[in-house]
Amino acid sequence: MTTIVFYEKPGCGTNARQKLMLARAGHEVVARNLLTEPWTGERLRAFFAETPVWAWFNPASPRVKSGEIEPETIGAVAAIDLMLEDPLLIRRPLIEADGQCCAGFDRQPVLSLLQRDDDLDDVQGCTRPEPSTPCPEPR
Repeated sequence: MTTIVFYEKPGCGTNARQKLMLARAGHEVVARNLLTEPWTGERLRAFFAETPVWAWFNPASPRVKSGEIEPETIGAVAAIDLMLEDPLLIRRPLIEADGQCCAGFDRQPVLSLLQRDDDLDDVQGCTRPEPSTPCPEPR
């Protein structure tokens, strides 16, 4: 069993399914609110490792979906600054486990923590992809 720190947006249906998968695989999941966590640029940057900057962004963020922010055109420093200002831009979940960090549910260490028969295709995208049905605002 591994203790996993899982930074989520409270009320996110996709994050709820992801936590359940990890718990079913026998891990202890410690959920934290990604939106209220006191991030620093250095600490947040550690979750992205060598992934391209555009992959750091949550594609379901209202500002990304509307085209206000185009992740493909933003550099690393500007991306971190934007995310510190607006945590909804951060790709989630952010995961800390076994001394490793990642952003998203399709990277290590997450992949090695799941059961082999888990279907990741069903837990990657937003459960509310249409702009007319946004997730409730977190409390």
